Amino acid sequence: MSAAWIPVLCLGVCLLLPEPAGSEGAVPIAITCFTRGLDIRKEKADVLCPGDCPLDEFSVFGNIVYASVSSVCGAAIHRGVIGNSGGPVRIYSLPGRENYSSVVANGIQSQTLSRWSASFTVTKGRSGTQEATGRAVSTARPATGKRLKKTPEKKAGNKDCKADIAFLIDGSFNIGQRRFNLQKNFVGKVALMLGIGTEGPHVGLVQASEHPKIEFYLKNFTSAKDVLFAIKEVGFRGGNSNTGKALKHTAQKFFTADAGVRKGIPKVVVVFIDGWPSDDIEEAGIVAREFGVNVFIVSVAKPIPEELGMVQDVAFVDKAVCRNNGFFSYHMPNWFGTTKYVKPLVQKLCAHEQMMCSKTCYNSVNIAFLIDGSSSVGDSNFRLMLEFVSNIAKTFEISDIGAKIAAVQFTYDQRTEFSFTDYSTKENVLAVIRNIRYMSGGTATGDAISFTVRNVFGPMRDSPNKNFLVIVTDGQSYDDVRGPAAAAHDAGITIFSVGVAWAPLDDLKDMASKPKESHAFFTREFTGLEPIVSDVIRGICRDFLESQQ
Repeated sequence: MSAAWIPVLCLGVCLLLPEPAGSEGAVPIAITCFTRGLDIRKEKADVLCPGDCPLDEFSVFGNIVYASVSSVCGAAIHRGVIGNSGGPVRIYSLPGRENYSSVVANGIQSQTLSRWSASFTVTKGRSGTQEATGRAVSTARPATGKRLKKTPEKKAGNKDCKADIAFLIDGSFNIGQRRFNLQKNFVGKVALMLGIGTEGPHVGLVQASEHPKIEFYLKNFTSAKDVLFAIKEVGFRGGNSNTGKALKHTAQKFFTADAGVRKGIPKVVVVFIDGWPSDDIEEAGIVAREFGVNVFIVSVAKPIPEELGMVQDVAFVDKAVCRNNGFFSYHMPNWFGTTKYVKPLVQKLCAHEQMMCSKTCYNSVNIAFLIDGSSSVGDSNFRLMLEFVSNIAKTFEISDIGAKIAAVQFTYDQRTEFSFTDYSTKENVLAVIRNIRYMSGGTATGDAISFTVRNVFGPMRDSPNKNFLVIVTDGQSYDDVRGPAAAAHDAGITIFSVGVAWAPLDDLKDMASKPKESHAFFTREFTGLEPIVSDVIRGICRDFLESQQ
């Protein structure tokens, strides 16, 4: 009897695989929604997918050919082999490949993946005869006799630990296969404790050896379980421990928008060094700092005195880290019994306020706008003032851990339009600025400054961000501005004063921080506010950089 041939894959060329005789009536193995291709350790298998799987919880990577970390049932629904009511599926194992594409199909968004060690494809399976007991179970989740509870990990992740982290592991012959596996186990424990999720930390992995290799990017996985599977699949590469080369590559190629870097989130690379690097790491540390990347060095098994002659630079840790202040270096005596080191390292990685190298004027400032709403302004000119405020605000990376914006409108009275903690996204801030209602009244700028220092900046006194106040006014104040402005300066608030029309130059200089010439601006017309936007932004960044030195 001749063997039957079935088509498996058509990518320009159709691939036919022989179907062994005697498989016609094989009973498919019952699996769960979350069984992955790598859980089925056969070249070909018939499986039975359950119905009503949650489509939004599937992890699927690729199209037609799927990375083995993908859900089998998710891939089957994605390809159209079965519907969400479940059914029989035949799975064929295939070699790994360099790229897996992202495609939306049948209600499932598959994800891209740069490389994976094994693949599979799926076709319509044979139903066979399922025993009434249904004893066949998934290899991915244990049968307990009880209804399986959903994983306790929330999709959002740990919102108090926002960071984009690259783990740069040592894959050289210096560490060896055994310690390489122990290193992976430790990295997996750290990743698990971080609380990875869509709104929490995102992680990726780079292996340093003869040539650096990005194993997976920030965007590839947003759940801890998928990251753990990905780490487990990483193979040992060998070669020299060219850590400097790998760190430079990571700073330049890993932290990009296309790779999943998020605006306003600290960029961190955790470098694991077993012994010492075989190349120059100081230059790589400088490059990383230029790219705003916080470098952590986790050193294991420091070189003994007899080995120091082989180390290019005994102070390599101090020269590579983000800041040589003790925070960015971490030492473990060896790779055994490392569990106790996991939590302290995670606490460091989650301390975003101490990530000095990713702090810029765009993500580490508090800017309050004091807006003149007096009768002399008029409604149309007031709109131009709001446009001026919006154009400055939209330049900054506004988030709950980044730049913060507030606004106060004043006449004789003051009205807090919104505080620093009211809105944590740029879209919301710009929307509320557009909707500020014009008050109309007199002009008491001094009282307004005191009000803003007390009520807007007061609650932020413990903030790590640098404080700025931008005052926009069109006339002379009826009260003293010099005393309130001096008090604001003493409180660490840098003031930019912007005058229009009848605003006296003396008042503007009295309010502005020193040097007065670069902190006070004037224009005759409200339309002249637009060119001042870039001057104020440059001034804020200049003052921020000077404060960091």
